[in-house]
Amino acid sequence: MSFAFPASPAVPAPSSLPAPTVLHRLRDETLTPDNLAAYNLYLTAGAAGLRLGITEVRRNKFVVLEEYAPQAATSLSGQLQALAAHHDLLGRAGWNHVRLAVQNRHFTLLPAPLFRSGDEAAYLRLHHTVDPQHETVQAYAHPGRELVSIFAAEKALLEWFRGNYPGGTLLHQTSALLEGLMHQSDAATPRRLYLSISHLELTVVVIRDKRPEFCNVFAFSSPEDLIYYTILVMQEFQLNPDQDPVMVWGDLMHDSELFTVLRKYIRHIKFGNRPFDLGYSYRLNELFEYRFFELYSLHLCE
Repeated sequence: MSFAFPASPAVPAPSSLPAPTVLHRLRDETLTPDNLAAYNLYLTAGAAGLRLGITEVRRNKFVVLEEYAPQAATSLSGQLQALAAHHDLLGRAGWNHVRLAVQNRHFTLLPAPLFRSGDEAAYLRLHHTVDPQHETVQAYAHPGRELVSIFAAEKALLEWFRGNYPGGTLLHQTSALLEGLMHQSDAATPRRLYLSISHLELTVVVIRDKRPEFCNVFAFSSPEDLIYYTILVMQEFQLNPDQDPVMVWGDLMHDSELFTVLRKYIRHIKFGNRPFDLGYSYRLNELFEYRFFELYSLHLCE
């Protein structure tokens, strides 16, 4: 299920855009900007804003996390260009690897044996009407999973990314989420439901035996919408809100109205953790562990 957005407005020149508002800017003192080949750069871009992470390859450790507020009247490509114009590292070459995840509701997943290169637009057409003037259709094959993600992205965003990082990987945020969740789950784990909550968007994933059975992004405007979609998927997969545990990640607080309504209708609900087997700078300890899961999970993608 996907929902169409209106075409993006014209993007002003990056130099004319103010720097995005900083929400978090956490850096480990061990970061050495003069040796970018020792690091991976990870980016997420969506309605919730821009997020940037840097890992030191040798130690498998996140040493930087930055979050920037969205600019409502500016496209994602414009926001990235504006950030790069004001940032000391974004836009620079020489990284070990760069990955960018786009966040939207314009995606679909296919079993790899059914995927044929060149037919990406036809697959996506069932869920989203692509605007060829402003959008491009991309595919990402999950390594070793026999799963292909097909998604739409801003054409200008792809052009900026390929121009700055021609060897980088562009993928959908649900791909990062899936890789993180499959990394967390055990082979013998029974069917389980996971939630990732972002700005007016709910991603629901069902995984069984480290294999995804369901993944969809729903738009919501109220806590009632949020619990409706959650219970709807649980009923579809014969999961019981009074018995089956549900894990949640994302942009909400323990005392938020969203979490309150989830606790009201789901007995065993709790916040998730960061991806296992990765290192995290002590600078990141001031952040809740259930936040930025998709950004962290980009480290598990290829």
